[in-house]
Amino acid sequence: MSQSKIALYYRFAPVADPEAVRLWQSALAERWGLRGRIIVSPQGLNGTVGGPLDAVKQYLKATRAYPAFAGLDVKWSDGSAEDFPRLSVKVRPELVAFDAADEVTVTADGVEGAGTHVGPAELHRLVEERSAAGDPVVFFDGRNAVEARIGRFRGAVVPDTTTTRDFVAELDSGRYDHLKDRPVVTYCTGGVRCEVLSALMRRRGFAEVYQLEGGIARYGEAYGDGGLWEGSLAVFDRRMRVEFSDRAAVVGRCSLCAAPTADLRNCADPSCRTLDTVCAGCAADRPERVCPACAAVAS
Repeated sequence: MSQSKIALYYRFAPVADPEAVRLWQSALAERWGLRGRIIVSPQGLNGTVGGPLDAVKQYLKATRAYPAFAGLDVKWSDGSAEDFPRLSVKVRPELVAFDAADEVTVTADGVEGAGTHVGPAELHRLVEERSAAGDPVVFFDGRNAVEARIGRFRGAVVPDTTTTRDFVAELDSGRYDHLKDRPVVTYCTGGVRCEVLSALMRRRGFAEVYQLEGGIARYGEAYGDGGLWEGSLAVFDRRMRVEFSDRAAVVGRCSLCAAPTADLRNCADPSCRTLDTVCAGCAADRPERVCPACAAVAS
């Protein structure tokens, strides 16, 4: 049996005809029998696909042959096409839905004004240097708050966000203004959200903004659970989460009984996509459990 893998990738670059690229990407992924989610935007390409390793490599090779996507940033993890219900290829106005398209300028070099990229080793050097200078780095989580419940960088600031669209209001609220003169490192799953988030922060006066290149996924490849990361990495497919070693800390708590858990579960309402931390015991006892928003509507 051939080995299977999941590839997480993105590239910010101007796309003149997103619909034509969508059709090409759909045909290409179908040709190689892949499943997953692919977003095409005037700002570029973002996707997660799974399938036999050779097939995924052929898909990526063909995608990189398109000049705008030659610099496609790819991270790998264990999984397969079976971790996705289907192949979905869609056109969206933004590569990441911040509802801030008018604030984001994308060129062939990527997002204008984005934070300085730092790889995993550079991140460690930065943390050590700034700590020694008495101006320690602030980690700023660029994901939805529920993702951070099961894993995050030690001591990270986790904004109160349910969706990516909430970040603009969070930044404009003033509650993070005390960080504007601090060294801030934004991080997210694979890096794509932080390309935009770091640019939005810099536009709002954050003076020293970095972004973790390749995101948590690449950091985990480099340091596993032996670095500054704690817990599990939330992913939006049937796996729900991944760990970087068998020594991963359990930092989440069940929202129903407060027991330690790394389990993320969907609301029982099939039309709702809200996730929550619910342990195996509570999930078994309350299979009909719905999220607070759905419960409020029902009442």
